[in-house]
Amino acid sequence: MKRFTVFTLPAMMVGLTVLPGSSVAQQASYPEKPITILVPYGAGGASDQLARGLAEASKKHLRQPILVVNRPEASGTRAISDALGSTPDGYTLALGTVATLTVQPHRITLPYGGPDSYVPVAKIMTEHNVLIVRAGAPWTTARQFLNDARAHPGTLSIGVPGFATVPHLNIEQLQLLGKLRFKVVCFDAPLQVAAAVGGQVDAAVAAPAAVVSQIKQHKAIVLGVFDERRLALAPSVPTFKELGLAITLGSMGAIVAPRGTPAYIVTTLNEAIRKAVAEPSFISFADNTGTTIDYEGPEALARELRQAYKENGELIRVLGLTQK
Repeated sequence: MKRFTVFTLPAMMVGLTVLPGSSVAQQASYPEKPITILVPYGAGGASDQLARGLAEASKKHLRQPILVVNRPEASGTRAISDALGSTPDGYTLALGTVATLTVQPHRITLPYGGPDSYVPVAKIMTEHNVLIVRAGAPWTTARQFLNDARAHPGTLSIGVPGFATVPHLNIEQLQLLGKLRFKVVCFDAPLQVAAAVGGQVDAAVAAPAAVVSQIKQHKAIVLGVFDERRLALAPSVPTFKELGLAITLGSMGAIVAPRGTPAYIVTTLNEAIRKAVAEPSFISFADNTGTTIDYEGPEALARELRQAYKENGELIRVLGLTQK
């Protein structure tokens, strides 16, 4: 389910540079060297896997390879800041997420702001997080975990991948709606998963792609899903909405470019991504990691980002997470 969508093509075109004449020849030659995608979270996490899956599937559709570079510092904002501050020539892009693009700019002063400060290229997927615990933990259901939390306020610890990320917001909403109190521990993604499996924290919130291997190896179990629909990887596990806690905020993976990127570059990249996500190899990757392919072009992505930016600004205000 999309939680992020309203506006018009002229608004989306802000930030694009349209080059007449010579742009035809330039478009024919782009890209002439490898393209770097900066990923806001660490190796092995959902965003990292997504970027690498896209890089592999894009080989047939771009004449140059995509290189994936992880920059997980500052809750993911360093990767976005570095990419959007680079030369707008189509060779340094960012894998943006709901947190990095629509939450963090409301909280802290960054080199970028809302959707008008960069160029949306293409949306690749949506994802909704899960609450996991290690195999053999005292809880086998979300109700057991929540009841324990109510009985012992502030004692159960939950790992999240950085402050004000979507998993963190999921837990803040859980505390607010459930009248609960947890110890929230921030990690660089996806280290919160290893911490939960290893017993350093009682539980963790992560995207399905970040926990699928632990689930298949019976090292972790899913207690609940932050979505309106159950997870295909764990169909017997209820959503938190089924438990009376309507927490469905999810994230996305989207490619964004610096403001001023020429339109022909955006068109070339968007077309390559559109074809890549339809490749059998990418569909197989998505199926194996619990990723929902949800391609959108620049205009639709811009509308979604604008709506999410507005809604999530209000959400963090309600949750008391503003910092500026």
